[in-house]
Amino acid sequence: MTGVKMSDLEAVSVDHQFQQKHLLGLSDYSKEDILYVLEQARSFREILDRPVPKVPTLRDKTIVNLFYENSTRTRLSFELAQKRMGADVVNFSAGTSSTQKGESLKDTIRNISSMKIDMVVVRHESPGVPYFLTRQVDAAIINAGDGAHEHPTQALLDMFTMKQIYPDLTGRKIAIIGDISHSRVVRSNVLGLKKVGADVLLCGPRTMMPAYANALGVNVSYNLEETLGWCDIAMALRIQLERQGESAGLFPSIREYHENFGIKMTHLDKYPDFTVMHPGPINRGVEMESDVADSDRAVILNQVTNGVAVRMAILYLLSGGIRQG
Repeated sequence: MTGVKMSDLEAVSVDHQFQQKHLLGLSDYSKEDILYVLEQARSFREILDRPVPKVPTLRDKTIVNLFYENSTRTRLSFELAQKRMGADVVNFSAGTSSTQKGESLKDTIRNISSMKIDMVVVRHESPGVPYFLTRQVDAAIINAGDGAHEHPTQALLDMFTMKQIYPDLTGRKIAIIGDISHSRVVRSNVLGLKKVGADVLLCGPRTMMPAYANALGVNVSYNLEETLGWCDIAMALRIQLERQGESAGLFPSIREYHENFGIKMTHLDKYPDFTVMHPGPINRGVEMESDVADSDRAVILNQVTNGVAVRMAILYLLSGGIRQG
């Protein structure tokens, strides 16, 4: 951590030696790694509240955003984090690239690597692509979502938001509700939350609950009322029709799904203690009523802001944690 100016970035948890080179998933991160990232994010969150929310931490670093899947929030969040830190940013879109001419992922990344990049943020529909890239280039690789496998920065920003409400997540009851089978957010959140000591419950239709749910070491429920009565935080998930493929039609109708698993204003009145979260994008009237999303019980917009701070922290740490200037 040598070279960090205390006035710009608070040194926290100095006894922990963060030795990760990539962020492929939270399965590779220890509890100490996760808490260290979240502490660094707290300092960057304070920087975002400044009149000029910038630090030249990544000056002279070149980062490629390699997105093979559509993305709005994650891509913009990463790009804003990179620019807030003074990095040179190159955005790659598969739809306008040579991949449309038949170029392989391996050739694409090797060509990009030859341009002397320092980091790659990658989103891809196939699980394992971030790991594959570590075998092809020397740059630090950050997983921005690989298929239905993992989405580690989303889980980190979710945990950061939870810690703003409950500084110690040990024993806190976190419910994740919705399309469990097709969500990469679920796996990363379960891995991270269990490591920091939270109790996790997965809730959704039986047709959207994967067979491996119990193997994750969490509780499973098919009853929304019981779930909301139990939890401190309820995180609703979007129904991911684009990933269901041939298994589409897992519920009779959107209306019936909302009736059985949608969070409603009546739930906020009946169960006054739980906080509402959502990784976005929200389908209003499906995962929750529109008034729920806009209520003071929801911290969804906080998640968006916190996502920039968490991604700044990850970029900082994987660049070596050395502040330039």
